[in-house]
Amino acid sequence: MKAHILCTLVILITLPVFGQVEKIRNLQQSLPLIKDSMQYVDVVNRISLLFYEQNADSTLYYGLRAREIAFRLHYAKGLADATNNLGVVFDIKGNVQLALRYYNDAYNEYTILGDSSNIVQTLMNIATVYGISGKDQKALSNFGRALSLGSRISHDSITALVIYNYILSFPQKFSDSKKKELTEKASQIATKYRDARLKLAIQQLQADNLIANNEREKGMQLLESTLASALNMQLYYLSMDLLLDLGDNYFANEPDKALRFYTQALRLAEEKSYRMYAKDICKKLYDIYLSKGDTQTAFIYSQRLLKLYEEQAEIDKVSGIDYIEYAVKDQQLISQQVAADYNTKMLWLAIAVCFLTILSIIFLWRNWKLTGKTNEVLTMQFRQLESTTEALESSNQNYARLIKMVAHDLRNPIGGIHSLSALLKEGDLPPDTASEFIHLIYESSNGCLKLIGDLLQTDFDFKESELQKEEFNLSRFLQQAITLLTFKANEKNQQLILEDSVQTMITADPDKLLRVLNNLIVNAIKFSPDGEVIEVNTEQSSNGVVISVKDNGLGIPKSYAAKLFDPFTPSKRKGTAGEQPFGLGLYISKQIVDAHRGRIWFESEEGKGTTFFVFLPEEKSFVTETTNVRDKVSGS
Repeated sequence: MKAHILCTLVILITLPVFGQVEKIRNLQQSLPLIKDSMQYVDVVNRISLLFYEQNADSTLYYGLRAREIAFRLHYAKGLADATNNLGVVFDIKGNVQLALRYYNDAYNEYTILGDSSNIVQTLMNIATVYGISGKDQKALSNFGRALSLGSRISHDSITALVIYNYILSFPQKFSDSKKKELTEKASQIATKYRDARLKLAIQQLQADNLIANNEREKGMQLLESTLASALNMQLYYLSMDLLLDLGDNYFANEPDKALRFYTQALRLAEEKSYRMYAKDICKKLYDIYLSKGDTQTAFIYSQRLLKLYEEQAEIDKVSGIDYIEYAVKDQQLISQQVAADYNTKMLWLAIAVCFLTILSIIFLWRNWKLTGKTNEVLTMQFRQLESTTEALESSNQNYARLIKMVAHDLRNPIGGIHSLSALLKEGDLPPDTASEFIHLIYESSNGCLKLIGDLLQTDFDFKESELQKEEFNLSRFLQQAITLLTFKANEKNQQLILEDSVQTMITADPDKLLRVLNNLIVNAIKFSPDGEVIEVNTEQSSNGVVISVKDNGLGIPKSYAAKLFDPFTPSKRKGTAGEQPFGLGLYISKQIVDAHRGRIWFESEEGKGTTFFVFLPEEKSFVTETTNVRDKVSGS
């Protein structure tokens, strides 16, 4: 649950909520009439803040405008307020790194000014960002500092907001009596300042307290009435937590009603571009439908979640460029100011030279010191920009790599589903065969869902700790894998033959091992001519089992062997029917086999075919045998 840090800048917020849009319009119309430059900056900053519930892009526009003018005027208060508004923008957009950067800058600027109220609210904003990032200790430390300082200042409206966010973010840190005491104090403050937003927020805490103290019906009624008021006032960001709170409280006893609140929250999050909320809700709905066995609906939400991650990657990329643009723009303003100061001083120096040489020498010495400090600052900021750019490039490469991995690993099971579905559609299959095909389709689609779940939760490398091992019959497992790919082999009039000489039970992760076999068999199909035979064989060794996949295809050039198992290997070529290579299949296979503490290698003669071997050790053996590993051209 994300706390509401956005009722910020203790200006605060006594105008009626329904008059917010009218207030923005009046302030915009007043701008051309303002003659005082600093007053102009204050009005622009106020417009920026008032826009956050309606249009975050407008908050960004006016925040940047106020920041530029304040910097030019050396107006420290206006610069601090504008910097804080930029933190609000990136917080809403879900870019916690940039939000934290601007909140910290604003905190430092308010500290220099000695502005206690705004120091409290920036500490609170920093705490909520750390809470969202999972850094609870830092979040608690900043909340504690904010609450301690807030209790000592005369303008206590910000204290009520700190209490609200602190309890909402970490309710477990307070006893029931302490929560009741603090909530009542915050409610009195909200009433004192006639702050309608904060009053609704406090009502949510009061409702949660009622539910926790076995007054569920009364608490739920208060939650629903508070939500209706928030939506009626167009307080959409506040409404998000109310919707999620209602969904969580209804889920145990009235799951259908809870799902309605969750889906309403998701629609609102997508409409208002609250991306962090949207990701959390999609993940919640995915888990709910998966636990209910509704894999089709769960798959829909997993696709939406994947799309949100892809969109967030693009936003992070753009935000990274914005970060550089803003930093460069800030530096340009500093350079222009330094140049203007330098020219002024040089003018005075030229005049002073006519009267007193010693003053000229002193002035030049001071200017030299100033230039040296400026160069040090420029050098430090340039190094920071280089580091940020490298980190963003690495992040973008990882997202691209994830997308390609998903596409590659889903291609084979989806192809099998398509072929089986086509045969079922013809309608002339015996009941037993049709039932078997349906079972295979179910198993393959379930594997797709597990694959998507794995890729959303794990890194790019497979680790042994992530394997979900179980004991299963190797022969039956191999037969199922070959059945799913028989239809692909039929496209080239090829035969898949299982020469199974080992009847044994093995302990491994069946989903991961199926991906290895799919990659090896599809490679054999791809690089074998039409009408060839592809053999899958098993053999018992002294401390494990060896699975082999043999084809009579193109074979592997020796020049390709060195980098065969590399990710996105350059050692790739088209199949015998022009199939396109991807350079991922053998890399993924090796990662999975290594995670099982096994080995993968091959034997090949160019023009005569290739045999790939996978050795899986006995569960308690984990003996690593040495061999000269030669590589095969990756076509997957």
